[in-house]
Amino acid sequence: MSGGLVALLDDVAAIAKVAAASLDDIAAAAGKAGTKAIGIVVDDTAVTPRYVVGFSPDRELPIIWRIAKGSLRNKIVFILPAALLLSQFVPWAMTPLLMVGGAYLCYEGAEKVYEAVAGHKEAPDESAAKLSSTAHEETMVAGAIRTDFILSAEIMAISLAEVADQPFLSRAIILILVAILITALVYGLVGIIVKTDDFGLKLAKSGSGAARSIGRGLVRGMPVVMSALSVIGTAAMLWVGGHIIVDGLDKFGFGAPAHFLHDLALAAGHALPAVEAVVEWLVETLGSALVGVVVGAIIVGVLHLLPSKNKH
Repeated sequence: MSGGLVALLDDVAAIAKVAAASLDDIAAAAGKAGTKAIGIVVDDTAVTPRYVVGFSPDRELPIIWRIAKGSLRNKIVFILPAALLLSQFVPWAMTPLLMVGGAYLCYEGAEKVYEAVAGHKEAPDESAAKLSSTAHEETMVAGAIRTDFILSAEIMAISLAEVADQPFLSRAIILILVAILITALVYGLVGIIVKTDDFGLKLAKSGSGAARSIGRGLVRGMPVVMSALSVIGTAAMLWVGGHIIVDGLDKFGFGAPAHFLHDLALAAGHALPAVEAVVEWLVETLGSALVGVVVGAIIVGVLHLLPSKNKH
């Protein structure tokens, strides 16, 4: 009897070791998959703060929390099951769906550029009234979650490509880990960014001499940072959207744009060998952004030509 018990305990120990090794493998794969998507994480972090610009300080973190929950829901409830099923049964459908999402990002970015160039702004009193309204908050949160859906889809698609050789269950667990960790990273950083000016204000009021100087610097500097992030976020949408379009065309056999950008980046990098990697990345990024501008401008132009119920 005791011999049987010892054998059973040995079996349990062996199973536990295998399970621990599997968990280690899953954690390592999740880390690798998340690292591959870090470029999109940067874009997501840059895009989101513009959705809380203009709100009162007490509403900033609740709005970010609402967007974060929407982002996690996007990844786990909608994107993850669809991505797993598509990759398992109809893997060819992933590319066109991502291209549709990329076109939407191009449109969003181009629309922001159009509004900035055309000078479409509301009257100050109208804008202030809107910013204090629940309806405006709902609109901004919904817009942020829609934009996040595309960026989240790209994150999950990149992560899925890195673990495509894993068993189905392992793939699912890895992507859930990636979804949770990346959402926490992005919206944790966004929360820090948008609350830095409040922290600076506290330092300026109650800190020592040096702390007060730092606090005043943070208060003065954050509006500039937020404006810069708004520009970076718009540029990121054009860059990511354009990159998705170029990559999708390449996968469908129309590789001329991708090959042209790649060759141009290599030539530019060889011309400046001291900073070759940076130059190559910059050229490919600018090229993708230009594609995003063109695609987005076409969509914006078409939509502005369509009849609108607001036109009389």
